[in-house]
Amino acid sequence: MSIELDATTYVHAKPTTAHSYILPAVVDVLENSFHEANETAVFDLGCGTGGAASVLVEKGYDVVGVDPSEDGIAKAKAVHPDLPLEIGSGYDDLSSRYGTFDAVISIEVVEHVYDPKAFSATMYDLVKPGGIAVVSTPFHGYWKNLALAVSGKMDDHFMPLKDHGHIKFWSPGTLSTLLLDTGFQDVDFEYVGRIPLLAKSMIAIAQKPH
Repeated sequence: MSIELDATTYVHAKPTTAHSYILPAVVDVLENSFHEANETAVFDLGCGTGGAASVLVEKGYDVVGVDPSEDGIAKAKAVHPDLPLEIGSGYDDLSSRYGTFDAVISIEVVEHVYDPKAFSATMYDLVKPGGIAVVSTPFHGYWKNLALAVSGKMDDHFMPLKDHGHIKFWSPGTLSTLLLDTGFQDVDFEYVGRIPLLAKSMIAIAQKPH
């Protein structure tokens, strides 16, 4: 799932390992925010091979998605030919192309983005007034970073040798600032994968003002 790098190669179109602990929480957020799934339009920004989109469609949501990876979209169309998933970037004028949505989800994408302010502005434009953005990214906080340092796992976690790896490392404070500066309000967080202090990922839920 990459917004900037479109050369990503995907092994398959199944949901990623991270989806096993992120997707249930994302689904809960959507279910708690909207009364009827079949009346809720969701945009998947950085949809990869369509794993998350397919799960949401099965639950009744109306989902559209884009990803800059030609390989990812090709795999998505092969496995999910009925899903409206297309090549597109978080730097494109996506709202002019697709309109606005009750919710925009972006799962494990923002850590790959070179220009997060432009990415967040695109996301903001895609959300209807009163709608929400749901953004997950690996969690970084004091106690987790301390545990990584003490255990000698800092290099593995921040591995710079991995192709198309993470280039931004977000804390609740910095991600909240990004979303609030864009114009979102009431940013809340959920923590998944482990206990909150050592969570694998965090999920920001931000509302666009009416």
